Amino acid sequence: MKYEKTLKLKNGEELLLRNGAEADGAAVLDVFTRTHKETDNMLTYADETTFDAAKEGAFLQAKTDSESEIEILAFVNGVLVGTAGVSAIGGRDKIRHRAEFGVGILKEYWGLGIGRAMTDACIECARRAGYLQFELEVVAENARAIALYEKCGFTEYGRNPRGFRKRGGEYQELVYMRMEL
Repeated sequence: MKYEKTLKLKNGEELLLRNGAEADGAAVLDVFTRTHKETDNMLTYADETTFDAAKEGAFLQAKTDSESEIEILAFVNGVLVGTAGVSAIGGRDKIRHRAEFGVGILKEYWGLGIGRAMTDACIECARRAGYLQFELEVVAENARAIALYEKCGFTEYGRNPRGFRKRGGEYQELVYMRMEL
């Protein structure tokens, strides 16, 4: 799926949102590693990736070539600062109407409106792909993200008190959120 939009951030800088391409593999892998080191709210640890730049590039190109999925890249003044994506929950008839959403932004760019812009872009792409329900999981302590998702129209539908188990053995509660498209 293809997407491109340019916006102004809260600080006046230009934000470019566009779908990823094969040539973006190394840069996306770098941002993935950095975002996963900067916060404990992500699904995986930075050292758990099985991709190299070539595999990441192939993944990005497959999303661009897809009619129903996308990986959107966020650039501030030409620098890649985050990624967000829309992925099908599955292809079987009973769940074909559902897609999931995930986002990661470099910490130094938090608070500028990038998360909102990327969430809105993914909602738009999910609608365009024909999904009827959009879903996400968020760590309960991540109040800023939950507030953003609620502003965008997501509602909580459940919690898992042991959704993530950190390497040290502590648990993180996950909040399940959804929106009807």
